[in-house]
Amino acid sequence: MGAHLTKFDRYVLSQLFVLFGFFSLVLVSVYWINRAVILFDRLIADGQPASVFLEFTALSLPNIVRMVLPMSAFAASIYVTNRLASESELVVMQATGYSPWRLARPIVIFGLLVGAFMMTLTHFLVPTSLEQLRFRENEISGSFSSQLLREGEFMNPTKDVTFYIREITPEGVLKDVFLSDRRNEARAATYTSIDGFLVKEPTGPKLVMVNGIAQALDESTRKLTITRFTDFSYSISSFIEEPGALFKPLDQRPTLQMLYATEIIATSTGALPGRVLEEAHGRFNQPILCLVAALIGFSTLLVGGFSRFGVGQQIIGAILLLVLVKLVESIVTDPVRANPMLWPLVYAQSVFGLGAASFMLWLAARPRRRRKTIPVAEVAA
Repeated sequence: MGAHLTKFDRYVLSQLFVLFGFFSLVLVSVYWINRAVILFDRLIADGQPASVFLEFTALSLPNIVRMVLPMSAFAASIYVTNRLASESELVVMQATGYSPWRLARPIVIFGLLVGAFMMTLTHFLVPTSLEQLRFRENEISGSFSSQLLREGEFMNPTKDVTFYIREITPEGVLKDVFLSDRRNEARAATYTSIDGFLVKEPTGPKLVMVNGIAQALDESTRKLTITRFTDFSYSISSFIEEPGALFKPLDQRPTLQMLYATEIIATSTGALPGRVLEEAHGRFNQPILCLVAALIGFSTLLVGGFSRFGVGQQIIGAILLLVLVKLVESIVTDPVRANPMLWPLVYAQSVFGLGAASFMLWLAARPRRRRKTIPVAEVAA
């Protein structure tokens, strides 16, 4: 392909990818910071090391990148087209005989390359990273330390069980432990101790309490029994949720599996067959939307007339057109989910977007009568 690219094509592509990288970095940073703050607070509160935070951050990045790619492609296309027009570079190329369709060639190449990257994300990187992320979240949330080791907070690891720790020392000693177990309706038990430890044993995790009191209330006789102890071992394996078999939602399923085993996937996930096909074909549609976003940004500015007030109106028009593309998606969602045979409607928003961009390029290519409003191509004259 490189042998057929002119200097103009390579120049525009270089500008597009530089701006695309910049906007992608900014948008990914914004999304990542919002998620990282919540993630950091939750993991640190659970006593997890910084390495777990970095691992979770890395696993969430592919999905964040997937969300920002169309917006980055649109922003890069808008910015580069505006720069080319303001510096009269588009004027020079049009004067040499370049039609709007020919000017759009580097934009198309740019959109296809970004779409290829999006294809890799949607079909491979995102499902794999989400599956691993959910596995690690399930693994950490199922560990007894994450469920119980929280200072100054009353926790309910399971129904009718309340656990409290005032403080955890750097040596791992639990200070002022409180445990209430009301799972047995006939006999409620409450344990308090000055110190405590959580230990793992082959039979399961246990809470070792030191210097405390055990109180047992017989509900039938309303008799309270109080026992003082020097050390007491209490098994907590019964109310600690250990990681079990993972349920895989649609966004973690392989694409081919959803296409060729739709009914099986629908049964195993509880989703409608139309929803399964919507997810599968959506992974093919998202790369096309990268091309759509880039072309809409370019064609909207190209077809607009010159104004001393700038290109604000054209940019607003391009944004509104993207909103219409999103609106088409919302219109076809319910019919596709209700009837799996309507899966081609998943691509309706891409068809609409490509059609709108083509129509604007056609308008830009039409010879116009000279009016008071001078087209962009005549500004530099």
